[in-house]
Amino acid sequence: MKAAYLEATGGPEVIQYGELPTPEPRAGEVRVRVIAASVNPIDTYIRAGLVKMDLPMPFVIGSDLAGVVDSVGSDVSRFKAGDRVWGTNQGMLGRQGTFSEFACVQEEYLYPLPNGISDQTAAAVALVGITAHLGLVARAQVVAGETVFVNGGTGGVGSMVVQMAKALGAKVITTVGSPAKAALASSLGADHVINYKTEDIEKGVQQATDGKGVDVWYETLPPTDLDKTVSLMNTNGRIVLMAGRAARPVLPNGLFYVKGLSLLGFAMFNLGPVVQRQCVDDINKWLASGELKPVIGEVFPLNEAAAAHRLQEENTLGKSGTLTGKIVLNVL
Repeated sequence: MKAAYLEATGGPEVIQYGELPTPEPRAGEVRVRVIAASVNPIDTYIRAGLVKMDLPMPFVIGSDLAGVVDSVGSDVSRFKAGDRVWGTNQGMLGRQGTFSEFACVQEEYLYPLPNGISDQTAAAVALVGITAHLGLVARAQVVAGETVFVNGGTGGVGSMVVQMAKALGAKVITTVGSPAKAALASSLGADHVINYKTEDIEKGVQQATDGKGVDVWYETLPPTDLDKTVSLMNTNGRIVLMAGRAARPVLPNGLFYVKGLSLLGFAMFNLGPVVQRQCVDDINKWLASGELKPVIGEVFPLNEAAAAHRLQEENTLGKSGTLTGKIVLNVL
């Protein structure tokens, strides 16, 4: 089978494209004919060796996939050949990735793909959608009528948070870096959009909440200023952190406990398949209803996986601002 893989960690140039043996499904595994995959920042960190994991070499990169069940191993009961599926959590913790024509995936990490939803859409939603849902529902327990703030409302996770929070009945405030992105965030459902390059975030949040502050602050960026965040929180608010491994922000302790705030961190891959499957019913429902649509910024063929990783890295680490939304790879 064709695959994008590496034999040593390093920059995007270590990604090779060529033939690897087609894997055979073991007990509890489903072999998927991959039609689409997508790129996430965590994929680039693993490829670069910035996140240390044991990688079986040659190592196929990629976390997300959508496609069609090709065959199943013993003890598989939920899927059969021909079923359309999507999933994530691959390419880490000893599991081979998804940038290949076939991928063997544990049944518990696969989900049915609703009729009418494209493979590209499902692949683009996978990791970022589950991440957004875990933060909003499992961790922050957002309820209708609350106000949610999310940094970067047109990014991979941020655009999911905007749409999911609206679907849950919340009011949404978000930041963007350009008028074009402001228009996109509004089209996704954001009630208040703040251009952080031309507007004051504190003033914008205070105006949007009539001075009460936000109930849930979903931080998609490495936190640098928790003083500002805490000052903009409503009583009993929750701050969700899921980025910034090396960040060391100062916490304003007094105001934090006087307001009765909670600081909630999580990493998706530490929350196993049982917890993650609780997100999938909502995600599939919202995909089918049109309430959830990924923002796809660029599409590459599989043989240009290195270029796709380079673009992701330029934007995640280099802050080039040349990417809005997700990068999708057409595998088929």
